[in-house]
Amino acid sequence: MIRINSNITFKMTGFRKLLMLFSGIFFVLVFYRFAVGLSITNLSDAWPWGLWTVIDVKLGIALAAGGFTTAGIYYVLGIKKIESVVKPAILTAWLGYCMVALGLLVDLGRWYGFWHPIVSWGHHSVMFELYMCVLLYTIVLTAEFAPIFFDGIGFKRTAKFFVGLTGFLVIAGIVLSTMHQSSLGSMYVLMAGRLDQLWWTMALPILYFSSAVAVGPAVVTCESALSGKTYNHEWDNEAMPFLAKWSGYVLSFYFVVRIIDLIVRGQLGRLFTTFDAQTFMCLLELIIGSVLPLFFFWSYNMSGKFMDKKMAVRNAIFIILGVVLNRTNVVITGMWKSAGTGYFPSTQEILITVGLTSFGILVYLFISENFGVFTPHGAEDEDVSVRSGVGASGVPTT
Repeated sequence: MIRINSNITFKMTGFRKLLMLFSGIFFVLVFYRFAVGLSITNLSDAWPWGLWTVIDVKLGIALAAGGFTTAGIYYVLGIKKIESVVKPAILTAWLGYCMVALGLLVDLGRWYGFWHPIVSWGHHSVMFELYMCVLLYTIVLTAEFAPIFFDGIGFKRTAKFFVGLTGFLVIAGIVLSTMHQSSLGSMYVLMAGRLDQLWWTMALPILYFSSAVAVGPAVVTCESALSGKTYNHEWDNEAMPFLAKWSGYVLSFYFVVRIIDLIVRGQLGRLFTTFDAQTFMCLLELIIGSVLPLFFFWSYNMSGKFMDKKMAVRNAIFIILGVVLNRTNVVITGMWKSAGTGYFPSTQEILITVGLTSFGILVYLFISENFGVFTPHGAEDEDVSVRSGVGASGVPTT
């Protein structure tokens, strides 16, 4: 165990040592990549966007959607039963966006010019809108997370100051997230003629946003199940079934829009008449990410059965896998034919991705264990600063 002081410690295990090893490799490779450029990758003019775009941008931002969805459900819709999961959801979102920012820096050809869009605005550029929204939302998430940090180190007044910003931060977070989650789809609307018709559609912004709103609570569900085993806190039988239903209803909307879009554009029949890598991956995406979870969801929902932990976690995993497949298909599978050549990430690309993920997990574990992220459901803390709600990330003041 590493002990920083009497209150801050970090337990060492074999798994965490492995994460540290990959994290160390990550930082070494990042400095090397900054020195030699993108030559360490298998990216090319035909494949300017590869593994890092799938993981760091498309998937990372989607899986971090639990922050604005849970904040919106809790503070805007007033659903207080999800109180116990709001703080962990914001922590996951904050770390997710920090990792996205770091990953994007590595992905930039001229990484040292990352600050240019701040002073040189591209008003008509989707990429500019994405850049500014992700930058501003990361700042918002940092402010939302700030009370957890300051309360943890004893700066109670500073924590209360940020708590006072809760309303503004929640609304700003929802607006910014809505803009850039949908604009991630708009990026590939620009790929008309290159992106396979199974995925290219003018409805991409709607599909990207709705799938993010569905997968956000699913990530929180899996996070709660894993953290429950790690930190021995109980499964919340009020919050988790609600989040599972939320994901189920939103996923139903997504699936209906997806199927109608395929029908209108004459692509649905292709799934059953043409047999190639594109149709196989599209069917796999639809079956795993939509058909299976919706079948289980509506079976439980219409039968009136209690949505237990096993069902909620199973469906959450299916939804997450579906989003993983969708983002991968859009960036890789759907671009394969038009690229005219194959792509497989280099060893350095893979190690940087694994290392970045490992570093994020380590930071998550450290914060969770030392800054009171997992408040027991229904617990009544006497200290107002502990019950502060930490912006949109914790238990509100009463």
